[in-house]
Amino acid sequence: MQQALRTDRERTLTDLYRQTFPVVRRHVLRHSGSAQDAQDVFHDALIVFYEKAVHGNLVLTAAPSTYLVSVCRNLWHRELSRRSRQPSAALLDEHAELAEAAAPEVAEAPSGSNSVLDYVEQLGAKCKSILVSFYYFNEPLEQIAAAHQYRSVRSATVQKFKCLERLRNAVRKVAATVLEY
Repeated sequence: MQQALRTDRERTLTDLYRQTFPVVRRHVLRHSGSAQDAQDVFHDALIVFYEKAVHGNLVLTAAPSTYLVSVCRNLWHRELSRRSRQPSAALLDEHAELAEAAAPEVAEAPSGSNSVLDYVEQLGAKCKSILVSFYYFNEPLEQIAAAHQYRSVRSATVQKFKCLERLRNAVRKVAATVLEY
């Protein structure tokens, strides 16, 4: 699997997506989720899978699709647990606040295609550098940590994750606002 991801990443991930996503979507829909929830959970699991596979940390005892379905189920059950602890009125208030906060950002969103790179540009130089180095140039985190003068690789990993979360949130806010109109 690691070799397949390194040699033909796009095809391998597409095949995994086609094979696995319908199972994940069905599971999430049957357990109080939406199609968007299923996509979010699957994409998060796919990123974890890819990073582990590329860095050699992935140990499969079953088929890759089985592993992904298992990770997605765990992520979804964790999300359901988190949602059950949060009162629904608070969720509605939080959703309204996010929509109001996102409205000005829609006007500021890059015009045209709204590609991911447009949103990466808005994150700032440091996040842009980390994400582009890691995802586009496939630089190891050790090299990124050294280039940004982090004390450890773990610090670079945490910063990469924070930047990725900021990117996801920016895209989700704009998507949520667009869907409301």
